[in-house]
Amino acid sequence: MPKLFTGGFVQTNGYLVPTPAGGHVLIDAPQGIAEWLERQEIRPAALLLTHQHYDHVEDVAAVAALGVKVYAWAPYSEVLTLAERMRSWGMPVHIEPYAVGELLEGRTGLEIEGLRMELAHVPGHAPDSVTFFVPESGELYSGDTLFAGSIGRADLPGGNMAQLVNGIREKLFALPNEVRVFPGHGPATTIGAERAENPYVGD
Repeated sequence: MPKLFTGGFVQTNGYLVPTPAGGHVLIDAPQGIAEWLERQEIRPAALLLTHQHYDHVEDVAAVAALGVKVYAWAPYSEVLTLAERMRSWGMPVHIEPYAVGELLEGRTGLEIEGLRMELAHVPGHAPDSVTFFVPESGELYSGDTLFAGSIGRADLPGGNMAQLVNGIREKLFALPNEVRVFPGHGPATTIGAERAENPYVGD
């Protein structure tokens, strides 16, 4: 089971996932997670970004400064972070620029310290949205693609509702019902529960 950290203005989830080698992989970097890692004296083997909207990357630079390699579907871009858009809405968002050490675009799998993950590119909430599925544990890290009883909003720049819904149905709902879903906001759920009950994409 992952360790959960929730932080930032919109209560964004970050997950610390154990690896078979005895280390950890961090998924997303909401505000405050770098300090949380330091308090636990944990330096993850990698930081994986589900997408680069501001609330998921506020602490990327701070985590990278600990010597952690950053993985993302696309290179860092202020357009992807939506920081300028948020500031235009009066939100005091500042993202310290960071370097993506390894690009995931076009890849369907990844292994770090023996932790095998299957990748699915599911745009529609954000152009660079990617999910991480760990077959051995049956855990899906869905970012803002799929939530308990909901899905990511598609009205932000780069969003597309049809693309999002189709991607969830075709790629995520192909997973077994018992797969546990750990989203970017809110509580965990399962593929079976969302397939049956989610009003946006359920059967």
